Amino acid sequence: MNQPGLILVSYGGRGVVELDDGRRLDCTYRRSVGRPYCGDRVTVQHADGESAVVVEIEPRRNAFARADSRQRKQVIAANLDRVLIVIAPNPQPSRDLVERYLVAVHSLGIEPVLVVNKADLPNAAATGSDGPLDHLDDYRALGYPVLTTSCKGPPGTDELDTALKNRVSILVGQSGVGKSSLVNAVLPDLDLQTGALSRVTGKGTHTTTTTIMYTLPCGGRLIDSPGVWEYGLWRLAATELADGFIEFRDVAACCRFNDCRHAGEPGCSVAAAVERGDILPWRYAAYRRLLEQLDA
Repeated sequence: MNQPGLILVSYGGRGVVELDDGRRLDCTYRRSVGRPYCGDRVTVQHADGESAVVVEIEPRRNAFARADSRQRKQVIAANLDRVLIVIAPNPQPSRDLVERYLVAVHSLGIEPVLVVNKADLPNAAATGSDGPLDHLDDYRALGYPVLTTSCKGPPGTDELDTALKNRVSILVGQSGVGKSSLVNAVLPDLDLQTGALSRVTGKGTHTTTTTIMYTLPCGGRLIDSPGVWEYGLWRLAATELADGFIEFRDVAACCRFNDCRHAGEPGCSVAAAVERGDILPWRYAAYRRLLEQLDA
């Protein structure tokens, strides 16, 4: 009998599927069907009482990705409402880290949220390094939600709880920014959920190296992804990169050339908007650096 389900964990040629009646089964993938990702809706066929085979992957609304070592697109989770980009004063985020995340999220049609964790540390509001923490007000002015959290005292994680409620979200960020602490804070039964998944697979679930979907007590789902030292973009067209800078969109329509890359071409309305002060110079500089990296 075929039944619909949700992929909670996917690794190699197998994973864990949650059926609509709440049962969780070990599952394998047919080569002809392909590999589902964490968050995929699928149809499974029972092989026995404790395992199943994925026979169909439903069309995805979206799929969050990052670049592999060859700058190829590597999907890590599907069907998201929000991507929560976690940064912290320690380790200090690299200058263009948030811009890379925002470009990726916008290109995939998902809503981004910035989460500034470890707010209890000194100088959490600004570092003077021209990094993301120095531009939080600019992000807010552009319309991006910016949440502040700490797992060691005020402000706590109340803002994060509200942002997660009744949505499917993924936490992403550099290793060391405190994602694991945030997951523990919003999931009081984390050990129980992790243990239940491990029992289904018959092996330990490595929470720091595997993308896993959890059920939130407030409603909704949270996907925790492995931390990375540096988030990289896959190969994008220049138009896709520019579209990831939301303040460019209306302005770019007025460029003299339809294929303007906003990199010194005559009649570039984006460059003119920077000169007028309508586009922040540091955001334009970040765009130019990312464009150079794509061209390299």
